[in-house]
Amino acid sequence: MDRRKERTLLIKQEAARLGFQYCGVASAEYLSEEARQLEKWLARGLHGRMSYMENYFDKRVDPTKLVDGARSVVSLLYNYYTPVTQKDPDTPKISKYALGHDYHDVIRDKLKALLAYIRDHIGAVDGRVFVDSAPVMDKVWARKSGLGWIGKHTNLINKDRGSYFFIGELILDLDLEPDGPVKDHCGDCTACLDACPTEAITAPYEIDGSKCISYFTIELKEEIPVEMKGRFDNWMFGCDVCQEVCPWNRFAEQHREPLFEPLPGMLDMDCRDWQEMTEEVFKELLKHSPLKRAKYRGIQRNLRFLED
Repeated sequence: MDRRKERTLLIKQEAARLGFQYCGVASAEYLSEEARQLEKWLARGLHGRMSYMENYFDKRVDPTKLVDGARSVVSLLYNYYTPVTQKDPDTPKISKYALGHDYHDVIRDKLKALLAYIRDHIGAVDGRVFVDSAPVMDKVWARKSGLGWIGKHTNLINKDRGSYFFIGELILDLDLEPDGPVKDHCGDCTACLDACPTEAITAPYEIDGSKCISYFTIELKEEIPVEMKGRFDNWMFGCDVCQEVCPWNRFAEQHREPLFEPLPGMLDMDCRDWQEMTEEVFKELLKHSPLKRAKYRGIQRNLRFLED
């Protein structure tokens, strides 16, 4: 076994030990095709008020702008699927990924541990870890690393286990053996396009971020446009509809991460509990939750929008 293969295998084995279900490698190269697509997407205003998407364009499409001398991008998938739901069917809904601890903290710690392992066992390696926290096109790199294909809803789909995954990356100045991309298996299916409550999936493989329920309930800081009334399907934070209807998610399995178990009381709360929650209770109860990203004010705005 040559040195590249040996190092690649070593990293993948440690990634599995840390709990990552999948790990793949792509060469750190300029994303020319994706740069053109992103430029057109931004020019059409499909990012809405997410102005940060316009920042650091060069870094989004060139990993060497993030790590000098970058040679490899290691992509990793961490399962968060759970079949459990909120007990009251009329309670404003929360996306599955937000029921437990904030994934940024959980995944970042594991990525840091993997990078430390690489340095301990391979030597002086320059690199950085990323988990939805920097201008990195994570789904693109996961596709290039052979971990799945980008579906018509623009989420990454793994043929064996569906799409309920967090994606993380290591960008390294280390030469590793790259994996090749896999085939797109969406076929003629249009389930996600047909089911989207706000018609945010405007065409196969294209999403208008400014129409997505996740955008409205998390990213948007202003009041939600009145024309969206009655179209949220009772989602208070995020939305899982396009994943719920995806046939490939019939293969999803319960995660094994204790920190992704629902926070105490999360599944028991009804609409009144959310409406009557004070800001102090919100900050204490949800201090480890992704919901803190929307802040107390944002959650209350979302509740009013669903109620009115």
